[in-house]
Amino acid sequence: MAPRSTIAGSLPKPPWLASRDQLWAGWIPRGEDLVEAKRDAVRLVVVEQEQAGLDIVTDGEQTRQHFVTTFIEALDGVDAVNRATVQIRRRYAASVPRVVDQVSRTEPVFVDDVGYLRSITDRMVKAQLPGPMTMADTLLDEHYGDREELAMVFAGALNAEAREMADAGADIIQFDEPAFNVFLEEVPRWGITALEKAIEGVDAVTAVHICYGYGVRANIEWKKGLGSEWRQYEVTFPVLADSRVDQVSLEIAGSHVPLEVLELLGDKSVQAGVIDVATDRVETADEVARTLESVTAHIPANRVFPSTNCGMVPLSREVARAKMGVLAAGAALFFDESSVSSSGSSTVE
Repeated sequence: MAPRSTIAGSLPKPPWLASRDQLWAGWIPRGEDLVEAKRDAVRLVVVEQEQAGLDIVTDGEQTRQHFVTTFIEALDGVDAVNRATVQIRRRYAASVPRVVDQVSRTEPVFVDDVGYLRSITDRMVKAQLPGPMTMADTLLDEHYGDREELAMVFAGALNAEAREMADAGADIIQFDEPAFNVFLEEVPRWGITALEKAIEGVDAVTAVHICYGYGVRANIEWKKGLGSEWRQYEVTFPVLADSRVDQVSLEIAGSHVPLEVLELLGDKSVQAGVIDVATDRVETADEVARTLESVTAHIPANRVFPSTNCGMVPLSREVARAKMGVLAAGAALFFDESSVSSSGSSTVE
């Protein structure tokens, strides 16, 4: 059977790299010590993913302070020092960089990290980048004055980065677009176009991750107001079905997403979020398998990649390790059961 299980991306950082008292804490080591500490952290989380039994590993975003702003801050035309506080995702205030001039990517940002990840594991490798719409929502724009124009500029920078990530050994490149669940009217108008510009010519499997946010208070409170059924995916999935992106990563466990929306994705593969990252409770392998069974009532098992709802950076390392273990165990249980019930069918080959 082809490799299947993976995580959405981030993992909690060890306490010698960044403080656990703050979600997006600054680095503890400095200078060359920081470079070495980041590499040590990547090695550690890769071993933890492999020991958990995951098939596709990431660097746990151990080299990034934030999943969006770290990339933005590496671009020319951005002031990362004199930051601004703005509302992002229409729900909470955040300290963000400012775009003060024409934006350009003059050097690689995470490419060396991908090359290092590739060098220390023989498993499939997934690399993450922020999506262009989410980037445009995580800053103060003092130059362009137009979100669509800025997102297209970002898409060009992301495309250059993604192509080099693929050359460095990434098997899957995932673009994180939580903004797709918020700015629903803009997704079909220009969000998909920006995403397709970002993936153009990338020699790797491409994915887009669309969730309802990390398991932090602002996101949990926002989700409480979304009603008994979360149907945001009904807007984005039909346009994604017609796009060139290969996989869609989405939130399922502990959510109110009606699973029939999966049928709107056409023949896309799905990274199915079967682990709830908004709670410290660790699922059982059987719970994971049953969630996957529910998913495959709507899409074939051979297009399902068991994953987490979102990144696990807000969780404790102990809880994150336990959740990775049950993710891998539950996925193995489900696919073993599917193989038996299919009597040789190719649906999980």
